[in-house]
Amino acid sequence: MIYKLRPGNDVKVIAPSSCIDNEQDFLDGLKIIESWGLNIGHNYLLERKFGYFSGNDDIRFNELETSQNSQLIICARGGWGSSRLLEKNLRWENKWLLGFSDNCSLLLSKYSNGSFGSIHGPTLSTLSNEPSWSINRLKSFLFEGYLDDIKGTPLNKGFAKGNLIVTNLTIFCYLVGTNHLPNCDGKIVVFEDVNEDIYKIDRMFTYLRISKVLDKIVGIGFGYFFDKTAEEEQRLLKSLIIDRFQEFDIPIVFNLPIGHSPGNACIPLGFMGMLNGNN
Repeated sequence: MIYKLRPGNDVKVIAPSSCIDNEQDFLDGLKIIESWGLNIGHNYLLERKFGYFSGNDDIRFNELETSQNSQLIICARGGWGSSRLLEKNLRWENKWLLGFSDNCSLLLSKYSNGSFGSIHGPTLSTLSNEPSWSINRLKSFLFEGYLDDIKGTPLNKGFAKGNLIVTNLTIFCYLVGTNHLPNCDGKIVVFEDVNEDIYKIDRMFTYLRISKVLDKIVGIGFGYFFDKTAEEEQRLLKSLIIDRFQEFDIPIVFNLPIGHSPGNACIPLGFMGMLNGNN
């Protein structure tokens, strides 16, 4: 099922993680959403701060709860804090929830609990820095239910078809062993992350191998982990991925336009997708 937005629908911006640190980016994101004819509301998020969070746990949890009737919920930014909200019993509705990075804890929990609507994609504070193709992609998906293919670099041949899980690698690892991690069997999994040393990424890959949560996936992809100019880190990551996942004998695609660098292609979780490692 694809739930298509229409002009006049209600949108709620929530801040489940860190406090907003760039007022102009936040306001520019609001303008983009308003230009689509949507009614957007937020709870004075620019003024809200509790330590490094955008409000204490109760404020952020209640905001998430009361936003569930909106046709679209957009996370203001990432940082840290969303996972703390999972300690309480969340009420999920089948409405769109958009975010990435730390917000992946909410996206994964929503999907694992059988609720439709998780979208890995730009937050409100990163939206205005996205290239036009990425902004248009998000709008086309929300209003028309349509997505173009995205392209990466094949590292292992093969063709896979399965439901999609797109997530931040660190957040995914933290949820292993909880009720908030979806069953990955038969799925295509795509990881992204940022500012992690190669040895830490290796540590997480090794943990996932030991936990066996990826043993029955049908394909694996990797988005942005480093700045596009960090050639040595990209080379080391590419070698590490081949070392840790080639034996799975599934298609592997590297350098997909997903993650913290501008060009964060939106992808809905739980929908059927295809991963082509041949071309």
